[in-house]
Amino acid sequence: GFLAALEKDAKERAQRRRRNEQLANALKEQGNKAFRAGDFALAIQRYSEGLEKLRDKQELYTNRAQAYLKLHEYEKAISDCEWALKCNKNCLKAYFLMGKAHLALQHFTESRQCYEKMLQIDPQKENLYKDCVDEARLEEKRLREEQRAERELQAGSAAASSIQELLQSISSPGHHILYYTGAIRLLAGAVNSCTGQTFFRTNNGFSILRNEAVRGAFCAESKSPAEVELCVSLLLLWQAACAGNEENQRLLLAQPEVGAQLAELLSSGTAQLQRETLALISLFSEHQSGRRLLLRQDLSRWLQILMAFVKCTDARADSAMNILSDLIEEKRFQAQCRATFSTGVLPLFTQLLVCARQVKLAALARGVAVLGSLCADVGLRAQLAESRECWQACLELLDGCPAGSSPGYQQCVFAVLGLMMNLLLESNGTIQDFAVPISGRCLALLSHQDGKIVTRATGVLSRVLPVSPSAVEEVVKGGVVKKMLKFLKAGGQLTSSYAIKTLSICTKSSRRAQEELLKGDK
Repeated sequence: GFLAALEKDAKERAQRRRRNEQLANALKEQGNKAFRAGDFALAIQRYSEGLEKLRDKQELYTNRAQAYLKLHEYEKAISDCEWALKCNKNCLKAYFLMGKAHLALQHFTESRQCYEKMLQIDPQKENLYKDCVDEARLEEKRLREEQRAERELQAGSAAASSIQELLQSISSPGHHILYYTGAIRLLAGAVNSCTGQTFFRTNNGFSILRNEAVRGAFCAESKSPAEVELCVSLLLLWQAACAGNEENQRLLLAQPEVGAQLAELLSSGTAQLQRETLALISLFSEHQSGRRLLLRQDLSRWLQILMAFVKCTDARADSAMNILSDLIEEKRFQAQCRATFSTGVLPLFTQLLVCARQVKLAALARGVAVLGSLCADVGLRAQLAESRECWQACLELLDGCPAGSSPGYQQCVFAVLGLMMNLLLESNGTIQDFAVPISGRCLALLSHQDGKIVTRATGVLSRVLPVSPSAVEEVVKGGVVKKMLKFLKAGGQLTSSYAIKTLSICTKSSRRAQEELLKGDK
């Protein structure tokens, strides 16, 4: 009787739940489809209908919260996230969306608390956590800056009035290009403080390219002297507006013309434009947040463009290498470099090595080090290691290194040896073909006065000799065993470890090496 009725009721309830779950899932899919189509109101309606069928379905709450965020209904989004957490206390998406909603309402402490909860639940989300916390920090900083600027404006700030008047002058159409150049120069001088940068931002300073004459000069493929002057003025203005100001940096690169034109300005061949463009990009590249902004742009040509500055004998070479050194560790930049690596970067790089005496040597050494860092990308390393032209150019540079060569040249040799060490992590036919000349150059460098060069030359030997019995034979004839024994007695720890590996390789396949080792060991 009673137990049978209970069992029947339980079965009916389970069946109802299964039916409701099917209906709720179908409504969730309809809501997702509406969300993807940008119809957020319809998405909310479908998620709500789903919740009528199943009140404890967490995904419906978080999906509806996401739709509420799109419609700027932040309180409703927070409420849905709280309901989702009642269904699942470890729901990452709920904490993430609630953090975003609190941030939009300028509840900075609550926003950070949500992001901290995310990290507690899943420590693997550290990168997402950092991005979210950075966004909250920037938004809080932006709000403080704008509140301070508003107080100064109310107090009758002369700087605010000056910036407003200059921006109005630049936005008015129909003037000669020199008029705009002069006004932009004056504006760059006025935007010389954090508050000045804020006034510039809050008065739509970044919409300056809406002026047709200004935009036309900035985007012109072939610029007249007057257009060059205007572009230089713009670059100086943006440097002033963006120095140390992450929100302004974000807004500048949000202008489509700016991101598109940076590579063109770097390639322009006009020294003044290149200098100021490099200075502007440096403001971004020297900080993590700025690099993230740059990496949202198409940087596929940048490695080739920046590497070409090694040919310049002035500060442009150093500025370009600074930017490359900042960017090269970024995985996204490495991925973008693949696009033009074989067709653009490799030919330029080999040309620079061959013409080393005609370029700025310190910058070339840094350029080689950048290529060495790129070898962390296995695909790019394989391309370099298979390039006969690359190996030939490296050998030509090593050929010109007598003991008394200039410090700059020695830096290049040290960097090239480091690159060769990285490339020798690969194994291919090209390396086998070049093993004898590579080992010959390195053997010659073992007598160099610079201990760092000697250490790296020994390291290269320890990696190249295993691929070629002929190379082993040649270096043994050249007295490598005696050199290695000397390093074991007097060399540093790293040199000694390379020397042990080199001796091991030589004695494994060469009777003469074994005999010399026994003789030298007495």
